[in-house]
Amino acid sequence: MSKPVKVALLGCGVVGSQVARLLQEQADDLAARVGAPLELAGVAVRKMSRKRDVDLDPELLTTDAHALVTRPDVDVVVEVIGGIEPARGLILAAMAEGKSIVSANKALLAEDGATLHAANQADLYFEAAVAGAIPLIRPLRESLAGDRVHRVLGIVNGTTNYILDKMDSTGASFTDALEEAQSLGYAEADPTADIEGFDAAAKAAILAGIAFHSRVTAADVHREGITGVSASDVASAKAMGYVIKLLAICARSDDGRSIGVRVHPAMIPRTHPLAGVREAYNAVFVEAESAGRLMFYGAGAGGAPTASAVLGDIVAVARNRIAGTRGPSESVYADLAVHPMGETVTRYHVSLDVADKPGVLATVAEMFSRHDVSIQTVRQEGRGDDAQLVLVTHRASDAALSATVEGLRELDIVRAVASVMRVEGDEAP
Repeated sequence: MSKPVKVALLGCGVVGSQVARLLQEQADDLAARVGAPLELAGVAVRKMSRKRDVDLDPELLTTDAHALVTRPDVDVVVEVIGGIEPARGLILAAMAEGKSIVSANKALLAEDGATLHAANQADLYFEAAVAGAIPLIRPLRESLAGDRVHRVLGIVNGTTNYILDKMDSTGASFTDALEEAQSLGYAEADPTADIEGFDAAAKAAILAGIAFHSRVTAADVHREGITGVSASDVASAKAMGYVIKLLAICARSDDGRSIGVRVHPAMIPRTHPLAGVREAYNAVFVEAESAGRLMFYGAGAGGAPTASAVLGDIVAVARNRIAGTRGPSESVYADLAVHPMGETVTRYHVSLDVADKPGVLATVAEMFSRHDVSIQTVRQEGRGDDAQLVLVTHRASDAALSATVEGLRELDIVRAVASVMRVEGDEAP
């Protein structure tokens, strides 16, 4: 057996403490899998006195993270502190010393992954950055390396999926479902990153970059959160045989010359595989030219599930160091542009509050026709002097639909455009 592979751990919170625990508890098994012992060389923390969910030798703890990652005896640096800085500076310092890097930092990878990949001299693995325990990054960049991916469609945020699932299954309002998610620990006290789609957008950028061999950042992702999803939207979706999910959608254009990357709530048929993803679980649906349709499902967050993905990466990079090899590096040869959201083509569910009088439907239909948006179905419900008009369109560009909605808002007979939601997934089984 080779000499020990020494691991420096940055962060000992929910995920970091579980990584440290597994390194200690599974030391013999991990050594057998790697071909050498994995030895925890040190753990960088912000406060030495804080109580932790793992029993560590106090001598392993340090508040000098930079000194730890640049120690000559350290082979692998594991970063689970999150955020942009100091994580970026610490990773770059470790890379300059030739260390292998394992990170769970989706925000940093989505914002400045190019800098990390360019500076890297060894391995940069980040399975835990997207969808927690679900093996997804490695299948995309290794197992499907010989295939052509057409689309990645997924639920990659457990908090929003829990909220939307409760709204669908119990009829709860958004506010009540959010409060329940917070009480159970699924949502943070400040849930902005989740409910406004920032977390999912970072993950979508990472997935798109790998799937389409192009550089994609979080700024390239069209992002909408779920705060505008109402109980009436959920009820309308249910009446149509649909369910609302916050989806990350990365898709190659029809001509193959560009890609669209977006995160937003959407209605999907209850027959779609993603419709059955409940509570705080994640699932990602991949469509490839030769492999066909693949689905990855499991726990998308949490200390132990995420630590499982981190440990898998540690084993992989440790094996590579022993063998004197490297894993796959960044692949951006395709260099596909991210097209504007206006060029995205899909179907739409539009709910209008209108005056209940003759000619209203004809006037509304004329506005859709004016912008080349074809109506598939119409449902009207009277409410005294007013009515609710629900229209579902055929496929149209986002720009055409936006122009239609602006036109509708200018009509005297339209009291309000109550909601506009995209409809996805009709082409899947």
